Amino acid sequence: MNVDVPCGVCGATNRVPKERIGDRPKCGQCKRPLLPHEPVTATDQTFAAEVERSPIPVLVDFWAPWCGPCRTVAPLLESVAAQMGGRVKVVKVNVDENKKTASRFGITSIPALKMFRNGSVVDELLGAVPRPTLVEFAERHAA
Repeated sequence: MNVDVPCGVCGATNRVPKERIGDRPKCGQCKRPLLPHEPVTATDQTFAAEVERSPIPVLVDFWAPWCGPCRTVAPLLESVAAQMGGRVKVVKVNVDENKKTASRFGITSIPALKMFRNGSVVDELLGAVPRPTLVEFAERHAA
């Protein structure tokens, strides 16, 4: 079975065998990695492509630059993205700049971490959490 994976850089749609998702596939057009091993920024305009159409689970961090706990969680998310790239995609959404998406998902306090699978929220964590909790959360939903 194949899955369509949109390239976050050039926008090309790539057909990848499902069993090869964890092999760090590259875009056929621009040759960049399709499934990043670092957090990706999503906006109101790119949220559907980055999160809702992702072939693997997506851990979304709703945050703001002025939020101290958000700054505490940021390096932990970078670590999780590096460790679990290809099995979980980490996406960051700045709630100050993307009010439509924040409102759509009922974000009232930050950091808010939501796990998406097949375009739907399947789990969430609220507030700053230690790295072991974050890793366990991501592992529980990894592809």
